[in-house]
Amino acid sequence: MLQQKYLRRLTLFSLIIAFSSQAQILPEREKIDGWLSELGGENSFDESKTIDWGVLPGPFYTPEMGLGVGTALVGLYRLDKQDTKTQPSSIGLSGFASSTGAFGLNFTNYNFVDSDQWRLFVSGTINNVPTYYWGKGYAAGKKESNKEKYHSQEFKITPRALYKLTDATYVGLGWNFSSINASDPDEGAKAYFSQSVGGRSVISSGVSAYYSYDTRDFLPNAHHGQTLEVIYTYFSPNLGSDTRFQATQLQYAYYHELTEKTVVAVDNYARFTTGDVPWNQLSLLGNSNRMRGYYEGRYRDNNIFTSQIELRHKLDWRHGVVGWLGTGTMSDSPSELGAGHWLPSAGVGYRFEFKPRMNVRLDFGVGRNSTGVYFQVGESF
Repeated sequence: MLQQKYLRRLTLFSLIIAFSSQAQILPEREKIDGWLSELGGENSFDESKTIDWGVLPGPFYTPEMGLGVGTALVGLYRLDKQDTKTQPSSIGLSGFASSTGAFGLNFTNYNFVDSDQWRLFVSGTINNVPTYYWGKGYAAGKKESNKEKYHSQEFKITPRALYKLTDATYVGLGWNFSSINASDPDEGAKAYFSQSVGGRSVISSGVSAYYSYDTRDFLPNAHHGQTLEVIYTYFSPNLGSDTRFQATQLQYAYYHELTEKTVVAVDNYARFTTGDVPWNQLSLLGNSNRMRGYYEGRYRDNNIFTSQIELRHKLDWRHGVVGWLGTGTMSDSPSELGAGHWLPSAGVGYRFEFKPRMNVRLDFGVGRNSTGVYFQVGESF
């Protein structure tokens, strides 16, 4: 009931924002622009600054963290002030705290060096999140009675360096490190973890090889272009990992500008794992980027495949809207992928352009017997 009331209020709030120019319910846009300017939210990029920062607080809701408040910090900059052709580098930080006691910090950083000859990227997270574990596989995730509570205390970082071979082809190396501790588990969760690879506390450390074909015009919010990315990561005790296993990720995304204000985006993603895979390194079906609307971690297995199509439309001023349809499946072995159950995902979202082409997004996703609202910086893919 509380969630339904919140969603109704959230929907009303979005409608008020979208139609405020006609209804005059909110202050005039010039006043809002002035307030945002004080927070660094001018709808322009000041290239003379070392980093053109902007900060924006706001609410969010996800199935795993409940209702909360987050603060988004966005920065645009150029490493070479003379290079105006290469897309600007960007940094995004988002801190959060929620009604379930969750708190943490997420960050991403994209650096385009030497006229995009080198790409230096890093992303990571630090959090303490009360969450649930259902077990491995579709059958385990489907049963609500399998849900067991624990606190996820996690640190993760993935730096990588990519070198341009040809016009749009990059290869590189990276490091994938994560440490997770499942604290305060319920009795059922204790039983799950005692039978799972790695137990309650897991350290995973591996070296990654990257191949990327990328013609996107702007990574945080592409309007045209495509990307094909292949990532192979080898985790080993020799590299500091508790167990030895491998993970392979494949992604193909395509962006087409239907009109000056309308973009259609398509995303296909697969992840395969083999070896002694810890429970927290299994492939997840559902998060804030793919299969939105599902509790993150409810559906997990060795292998997953997801596909989604999203229509993005820019309204007047800073407003925008999106709608998407998606589906996904999971399996224990690669040969079985696609033969099992397929889960649906659909939803709509509101976009607010805080910096040029840098949106704050509010998405409402619907899955099978599950919903979620997400407040994030940047597009989902």
